[in-house]
Amino acid sequence: MPKFFYRFSFLFCFSLGLLGCHSDKPSVKIGLNTELTGEVPSIGNSCLHAAQLFVEEKNQAGGISIAGVKMPLSLVVGDNGAKPDQSATVAQRLISQDEVVAMVGPNISSCAIPAAEIAESFGCLMMTPLSTNQRTTKDSATEKPKKHVFRAGFTEVFEQLALAKFAIEQLHAKKAAVLYDMSSEAPNSESKLFKKAFVAQGGTVVAMETYSTGDRDFRAQLTNIKEAAPDVIFLPTYYNDVPLIAEQAHQLGIKAIFLGNSAWSTPEIIQLDAGHHLEGAYFSNHFAMESNASEIQKFITAYKAKFGELPDEIAALTYDGMSLISQAIGKANSLDRLAISRAMGDIREFQGLTGNFIYPPGSRDPLKNVIMIQLRQGKFEQMKSGEKKE
Repeated sequence: MPKFFYRFSFLFCFSLGLLGCHSDKPSVKIGLNTELTGEVPSIGNSCLHAAQLFVEEKNQAGGISIAGVKMPLSLVVGDNGAKPDQSATVAQRLISQDEVVAMVGPNISSCAIPAAEIAESFGCLMMTPLSTNQRTTKDSATEKPKKHVFRAGFTEVFEQLALAKFAIEQLHAKKAAVLYDMSSEAPNSESKLFKKAFVAQGGTVVAMETYSTGDRDFRAQLTNIKEAAPDVIFLPTYYNDVPLIAEQAHQLGIKAIFLGNSAWSTPEIIQLDAGHHLEGAYFSNHFAMESNASEIQKFITAYKAKFGELPDEIAALTYDGMSLISQAIGKANSLDRLAISRAMGDIREFQGLTGNFIYPPGSRDPLKNVIMIQLRQGKFEQMKSGEKKE
């Protein structure tokens, strides 16, 4: 059995990005595989900050009890650069070299899927905060759930059904257009799922337009969309592309409502939207900062005090993922990876910052509510059931 109790010098701890590392006693090592550089650094930074906050709070409370001994948590951080191959390399290093007992992340599906394959092969618990693609938690050959890979968020199937229903019932949309990055895993599958759900509920998809990662000119695709005259334009794309697409759409005179998914849910989308071209747009989310729940307000206060900014849903999902892993380690009462994975598989219900989680037997995907958010006057505003703000 591999040994997970190690002593590190300060320099070695710092070089690996270890947090909560103690030179005088062993720690429970959790790996963080996230997107600190590359196309979506805001996602990675939110994930890192929330994990840091959780480790700090858990250690201040005494750590995790293993066989009657309180042990501190330490965080081993790996930057996957938002690249699939780099994500797999980070996962391999965290598990085989750094010998973490569990791993949080990656967040974007194109990175989460290859990392999940590595985690599954090593029998190491992996918790993705944000990835919605079914291939992250399911075996691509058998379609059966992986044994060791879980998610904290909802699946893309569930999310696209909710978005299509919202577009038809709340926005009264009859025609939809879709513009997505065909070279990115999650947007590619989510666009097709939305189309299927929208048509099944009586709508018509009048345009399906694509682009590739790194493209900055969307006018040709938007011109085709304008000619199709949709009521809504669905953009299942990451936050960094959305404001520019909206700006170019408005330059072409497009008046349709923009609809997005959880990949929009970082405050940086507001900063990038200097021309307020996303005013009135809607997107799906896991986390509502407007909630009066004491645990949510406590988290928001602590996060803002430590990092000088408000948390987004990635931060909340990461914190929930860390909480679930911590609970699984405690239930396993062991640092054995297989025991921790089994303990995680036995968790059926969990109340987190992002809502009530219900894991059906055998499933690695929680049943959760989808929250709808509207962008209004440079802020995220939660939509109540049946509400539409003009």
